[in-house]
Amino acid sequence: MNSSKLVELLKERLPSKELEWRFDRKTDKVRLEHSVLKKGMDISLPEILAKYETKQESAINEVIYTIKETFNAMEIEQSEGFSKEGAIYPVIRSTSFPQTSKAGNRFIVKDHTAETRIFYALDLGTTYRLIDETMLDALGMSEQEIMESAMFKVRSLPTNMKKDEVADNVFYFVNNNDGYDASRILNQAFLKEMEGEIEGHMTVSVPHQDVLIIGDIRNDTGYDVLAQMTMQFFTVGAVPVTSLSFIYEDGKLEPIFIMAKNRVARKERKKK
Repeated sequence: MNSSKLVELLKERLPSKELEWRFDRKTDKVRLEHSVLKKGMDISLPEILAKYETKQESAINEVIYTIKETFNAMEIEQSEGFSKEGAIYPVIRSTSFPQTSKAGNRFIVKDHTAETRIFYALDLGTTYRLIDETMLDALGMSEQEIMESAMFKVRSLPTNMKKDEVADNVFYFVNNNDGYDASRILNQAFLKEMEGEIEGHMTVSVPHQDVLIIGDIRNDTGYDVLAQMTMQFFTVGAVPVTSLSFIYEDGKLEPIFIMAKNRVARKERKKK
C-alpha cells in the first residue's frame, strides 16, 4: 500500500460531508478540516504505513478511531467548554514530543527523566485533551494545582497486572488500555510495593503510553529479553515513549543502555 491508496481507504472508511481532505504529497501528510467545527488535524502517512506492514487492518482501525475521537473531543470542547470537575491525569511522553499545540499554545509540562516528560490531560471519557496554558482560566486552576490534582488521580488508577516468566526472569505488564498505563510509573506507592516483590534487579519500562512493564531481572539473559521486548512494544505502540528501560533504586529511575548481550550500562541520572 502507498500513501495515495491509504488516503482513499481512509476516505472510504470515514464518509462525511463535514470533512475536507487535503493530501500533501510533498510532506506525505493529509490535512483534515471539519467544516462545522472550523478545526482540523494533520496525519503523517509514513507512520501509519509502517504500522500497516505489521498490524494490517488493526493499524487502519487505530487511525480511524483516533480521528473520530479527536473530532469528538473538539465537539465537546466547543459545545460544553471545559469543566473544572473533569478528571485530570498525567500522561507520559518522550522528551522529543512537542511542548506546544498545533496552534502554538504551550502545554503544561514537568520534567521527569532524561528520556521522558510529564504532560497533563483533561479526561473527556473515551479520549482526553492535553492541557495547554489557554485552558487554565476555564479550568479555574493554576499550573501547580493541575500537577497536584493529576498526581492524586494517578494513585487511584487500578494496577492489575499480567505476569510472564522467561528464562527465570519475571515480567509484569500493566495494560488496562485506558490511555494512562504508562502514567502508573508516577505512582510511587505502587513502585515501592512492587520493589518488595522483586528478587533480582527491578526494571521499569514505558515503551508506549498503553503499557507499563516491570521486570524482575535475575540473570544476564533477562536484560537481553527486556531489550527485545521493549523495542517490540515501542515499534507497535500508537504513542511511542521510549525503548530504553529504567533501573528502579531508592525511589529513583535510572535509564540503562543494553548495548550487547550480557552488557548493561547505566545512564547518568538527570540532576534535578
